Amino acid sequence: MKEKLNIYLHRVTLKKLRALAAVVETGTISSAARRLNLTTPAVSLQMRQLEEAAGLPLLDRSDRSLRLTDAGREVLEATRRIELALDECSEALARLGGVDRGRVSVGVVSTAKYFAPMVLAAFQKAHPKVRMRLQVGNRETTLGGLRGFELDFAITGRPPEDFAVDKAVIGDHPHIIIGPPSHPLASRRRLAFSHLGSETFLLREHGSGTRLLMQRLFSEAGLNPQLGMEIGSNETIKQAVMAGLGVALISAHTAAAELKDGRLVAFDVIGLPVIREWFVIKPSEKHLLPAAQALWDFFVASGAGFLADGSGLWR
Repeated sequence: MKEKLNIYLHRVTLKKLRALAAVVETGTISSAARRLNLTTPAVSLQMRQLEEAAGLPLLDRSDRSLRLTDAGREVLEATRRIELALDECSEALARLGGVDRGRVSVGVVSTAKYFAPMVLAAFQKAHPKVRMRLQVGNRETTLGGLRGFELDFAITGRPPEDFAVDKAVIGDHPHIIIGPPSHPLASRRRLAFSHLGSETFLLREHGSGTRLLMQRLFSEAGLNPQLGMEIGSNETIKQAVMAGLGVALISAHTAAAELKDGRLVAFDVIGLPVIREWFVIKPSEKHLLPAAQALWDFFVASGAGFLADGSGLWR
């Protein structure tokens, strides 16, 4: 059976694999056909031939929708690895030809978007022929991109523990508790965590590194404060705090502008700010090609200089 399956898999072409990827990304065979500049029957035929080669259904066509089966996920993952290998080959050939170019995909946790684009802009100015793709998401989404080899490397405040990565420190990453200037605790000094027990804390979404840090701090302090709205962005959290909907633990870098102009205040809490670190990370098994390695080195050497220097606003 294995020998027969291997014979069938030899019939698989890159065109058929890319057709599967297009169907998954667009959601329908007709949309995939438009993207690939093919007819719908042609894409349908490619899907049938690919399933015949695999010996298993790759798409679940129930409920008038197309969803990957377990077999389909395996084939799609193989397709992504093939595309990655081809990209790496292309860049390696470009390097051998003495061409100063390349392509880099960088993942950035949403909190890091307040400084990472400036680092990328400075690098792009020095290396204008390097093409860059930036993906911004929460910690869970960003680490998922690393696991799937969709990203060359990522910027995060806490490296993962469930898979092996290479990492390097960029700089300090302080976290503070913010409130509106009119808050009764805004002018108090040397507050204990117990003074915050009656406050309503606004939350980042599940999968956020900031939320995980907040939960750890509450647990260590023995606090069980009231939890307010779950909000999926730092910008909206800041606006909600200014509107008086609650207080929040947040990266100090994300609130530097509002602290400076007095729209927010950082509570003077004993033990805060919590100083974590920014890291650049990549899967240990991933080999960085020259453009990606150059950008990695640039983050490590120069990234700290792009972090907001507002320590006087939150200390």
